[in-house]
Amino acid sequence: MGFSKDFMWGGAAAAHQIEGAYNEDGKGLNIWDVHTSLEGVVRYSEDAKVACDHYHRYKDDIKLFKEMGLKYYRFSISWARVLPNGVGQVNEKGLKFYSDLVDELLANGIEPIITLFHWDYPYELYCKGHWLNPDSPLWFEEYTKVVVDALSDRVKIWMTINEPQCIIGCGHWKGTHAPFQQLPMRDLVRMSHNIMLSHGRAVKYIREHAKQKCKVSFVPIAPVHIPENDSREAIEQAKADSFTLKHKGFFSICWWCDPILKGKYPEEAYELLGEDMITPSKEDMELISQPLDFITCNIYYSESFRIPNQYSSNAFQGVSRNSLGWVVDEKVMYWSAKFMYERYGLPYIIGENGFAGRDWVDLDGKIVDGNRIDYIRRYVKELMRAADEGVPVLGYLYWSVMDNFEWAEGYDERFGLIHVDYKTQARTIKESGRWFKKLIESNGEIVK
Repeated sequence: MGFSKDFMWGGAAAAHQIEGAYNEDGKGLNIWDVHTSLEGVVRYSEDAKVACDHYHRYKDDIKLFKEMGLKYYRFSISWARVLPNGVGQVNEKGLKFYSDLVDELLANGIEPIITLFHWDYPYELYCKGHWLNPDSPLWFEEYTKVVVDALSDRVKIWMTINEPQCIIGCGHWKGTHAPFQQLPMRDLVRMSHNIMLSHGRAVKYIREHAKQKCKVSFVPIAPVHIPENDSREAIEQAKADSFTLKHKGFFSICWWCDPILKGKYPEEAYELLGEDMITPSKEDMELISQPLDFITCNIYYSESFRIPNQYSSNAFQGVSRNSLGWVVDEKVMYWSAKFMYERYGLPYIIGENGFAGRDWVDLDGKIVDGNRIDYIRRYVKELMRAADEGVPVLGYLYWSVMDNFEWAEGYDERFGLIHVDYKTQARTIKESGRWFKKLIESNGEIVK
């Protein structure tokens, strides 16, 4: 059966990771602009002040996207570029950049997909309490209004918040991402709730005020546990392990997806969190669970239980890994699509999937990244397997369209289909990018 004829093939990137121009044309600062100055939080003390300089080079970059045959491009808006203080005065030059970007994509036959928030929280709002402030959902709604009013005449697909697990889990629980905090459980619960309220307000505003009929989603990470074998018992155990809070906390799927997609927090949250758990109002849960058109999941690796001083439950001696140490196991694509659809009943899009490597330019000028091609082939094949079995899989967006600032890992880790020489800003389409074009042209058939 394969993928549908209108399958959404594309690539993805995030504003802070590629744009640069961190203080140009009226842009305000975000928490990554400010907190990467802390000693030791980013490898080699690197930052994204220039990054890929996409802010100035977007037209040339879009030509490369077209050359690779991309049909969709998912990008995020820099909140502080549009609203330097997070609320209040609009920065018209910043808003014009995104308007021009949308126009350029459409002129090249590429459909824009906008993610409203991809981790770069405005610093001025951080100083007012950020996600802990009860007004933070209203701040996010104000920001949403500015962007939707300006771009929804041309943009049909909207995603509210990217990887909320990482916003809280990495940024405020483990302290590995900006603003590099480790806050108490009570704070994290309330921050999570405000993020979900922000999502709900954004969905509601898009539905009521977009200038054309739009489709709306949000973007959790959804790495599930892979069954140990094909028995019914093993499959049910893997599913149960995939949707539990135990050992996962704010990184779990169900902490975020159950409120947003089922209208209620997981029952075990009340048991595990005790007095730190909130008692949400009916009105809050109705707002949080605004109907969505599909669920967009970011998948890189399978989920596992971590065992101190031993291999995690999805690893073994010599297991295949990418350069970040993430286990490569393509079966997660099939089981994630299957488990997520069975639990939540929505069509399914891969919002991110990609391979981190340490690519370089060969003497002949090519970037021969065979591991990345094989990775994509493996994962897309398993996604097609889910589609063949009836899961409504709508699209696949590769992460990322180009090498970029990989957050706390700096620039060593390269995910891109396009190689970026950060000294010269020269771009080169990798062999994977050329193969990806063939993948799109075949509508995925070449993975069989």
